[in-house]
Amino acid sequence: MRSAARGLTVVAAISMSNLAFAETIESALTQAYQNNPSLNAQRAALRATDENVPIALSGYRPRITGTLTGGATGQDQGVRGPTGTRTVSPFTNTAPASVGLTATQTLYNGNQTANRTRQAESQVSAARETLRLTEQTILLNGATSYMNLLRDTAILDLQRRNVEVLQEQLRQTRDRFNVGEVTKTDVAQSEARVAAGRSAMLNAESNVVTSRATYRQQIGIEAGKLTPGTPVDRLSPRSLGAAVQQGRVENPNVTAAALGVDVATLGVKINEGALYPTVSVAATVQKQVEQTPAIPYTLSFTALGTVSIPLFQGGAEYATIRQSKETLSQRRMDLDTQRDAAQQSVVQSWGQLEAAKAQIIATQAQVAAAETALNGVREEARVGQRTTLDVLNAQQELVNARVALVTAQRDRLVASYALLSATGRLSVAAMGLKVGNYDPAIHYQQVRDTWVGVRTPDGR
Repeated sequence: MRSAARGLTVVAAISMSNLAFAETIESALTQAYQNNPSLNAQRAALRATDENVPIALSGYRPRITGTLTGGATGQDQGVRGPTGTRTVSPFTNTAPASVGLTATQTLYNGNQTANRTRQAESQVSAARETLRLTEQTILLNGATSYMNLLRDTAILDLQRRNVEVLQEQLRQTRDRFNVGEVTKTDVAQSEARVAAGRSAMLNAESNVVTSRATYRQQIGIEAGKLTPGTPVDRLSPRSLGAAVQQGRVENPNVTAAALGVDVATLGVKINEGALYPTVSVAATVQKQVEQTPAIPYTLSFTALGTVSIPLFQGGAEYATIRQSKETLSQRRMDLDTQRDAAQQSVVQSWGQLEAAKAQIIATQAQVAAAETALNGVREEARVGQRTTLDVLNAQQELVNARVALVTAQRDRLVASYALLSATGRLSVAAMGLKVGNYDPAIHYQQVRDTWVGVRTPDGR
């Protein structure tokens, strides 16, 4: 079954072989990778997460503060002499000013800075996995919307042709009624089928309009003429067991959850660091200037070391540690949940893919048999061995078989993309799309060791 389906061109040629197509599923996915706003928003979120690392690294660096003061003071004193007379001293005024510089450096804080840095790096890695998940979702949604539009367009073409055939059947039935070969009942049956065919065609037109809107949302551009796509299950493992094992390890939900465990583990260590002493040193240089002849300026220097030992802080630090340990337990259980979810997704996609392959073979046989049956019923109807209703039923069965074939072919391709996504391998590189792959490490390296500056690397 696998070899028979591998070379199958997805989407029925029965309805679209006469069209000149211009767009491929690969080009559509390339557009989605470049234009989808959800993907661009997640990239911005990752760049924001990158800044957690330099924020954490700032704990290793000194804090320097400069101070500058200035102003004016005045003094006028009145005193009484021995005879009780009141004298006034001369009015004095000064313009004091000072400039100072203070530098503070933390030497030890219970390894909180080191653990915060490692935690921030784990957060960046987790955010990258979230971005990878978003990329997979965008590519899968893009492939699904592409195939949905291709399927609905093919079904609309089938329904239009069906209406044309039914209208011709109605014309022939009326001609036969005029010469007395059939009854008014046969004409009414033909008219009913034409009306039903038109209703199905209108419903198919509505589905195409909806699929075009979804395509525009997922791909970012209006749909042109679409070419048939090919499955990508060749990129997935060849056995269900291998696919499950790969999904439990490489699915981005699983890898993000595993990194979430690392983040929570470091959170416990950070909170435990609050129980350790903090050692810091501070140095201050200050120059005071006054416009008086006696004291023109004063220059002072201070260097002090401080050891702060937490003895009791009301119990909040202990509650925070217990809370972070429970969060760690939750993250571990989340990891188990994500592994099971990944396995379920792989098994489901595998089953859908195998079912779609079998359905294609079955519906191909159904279409061939329905075509033979319709031709036979028409010939038999000409010699009076079949009724008009038999012809109409045979025509409807053929249309239903062709619609089922188009749907099975769509399901075949979408299931192959879903399986690749469940195993964590749906990516631009794996599919060989001709588009520059977004590298999150570039921005990370640009900001990691930045000490000053408010502009982002892109100049904003």
